[in-house]
Amino acid sequence: MTIPFKRPARRASAEQRQIELQGEIVDYCLVRSVRRSIGLSINQRGLRVGAPLAASLARIESLLRQQGDWVREKLARWRVHSALTLDVGSECLWLGQPRLLRRAAGRVHQCRDGQLELVARADEPDLAAAFIRFCKARARPWFLPRLAHYAGCLGVPTPPLILSSARSRWGSCNAQGEIRLSWRLMQFDPALIDYVVAHEIAHLKAMNHSPQFWAIVEQLYPDWRAARFTIRNLTRQLPQLD
Repeated sequence: MTIPFKRPARRASAEQRQIELQGEIVDYCLVRSVRRSIGLSINQRGLRVGAPLAASLARIESLLRQQGDWVREKLARWRVHSALTLDVGSECLWLGQPRLLRRAAGRVHQCRDGQLELVARADEPDLAAAFIRFCKARARPWFLPRLAHYAGCLGVPTPPLILSSARSRWGSCNAQGEIRLSWRLMQFDPALIDYVVAHEIAHLKAMNHSPQFWAIVEQLYPDWRAARFTIRNLTRQLPQLD
């Protein structure tokens, strides 16, 4: 008796990607599964694209560009409803530590006694915009020395840095050797920021996620597994800042 071979079904897979739509960088989660068509939806974490297993990335991105107006309109509404409102006494994360917010009288932002003092403009209804400016202003000065450190460990020149506003794709490295890091990382503990930096620096030697790549990551950041696990959990818990 001959038992026919049955090819195992491929499991659904998900990955975080970015696309430029009408001059705006848009993050989206691409979920491939057994389905017949490409579908777009907005959930609690932003834009989700469901696609057949065999759909090419070119076909997927072509549809996204065709639906660019719809995507940007829906995302704008989602951001309004999901954006965090911060005011005096609100708690936020700054370099992994919870901080209580208060308005500062002067122009200098300060951290003291567990409080983060922020200067809000007159046209800002709450402190969220001030907190975002606070993070953005300090992101590049924080990231650059860490990029230089890990590039030096790997024996490569320090790569160009581009700040992004990605919500879950914390870092990326392109074929030109440019590294993007999200300013939102400033909410993370410094050790977790270092993991993201080391991960992207490793891509300068291996533009993939092969065993060779992870061996480079381990050389730069031995505790990468624990850091990656922690970041995945934190990503689901962080409030939306916009």
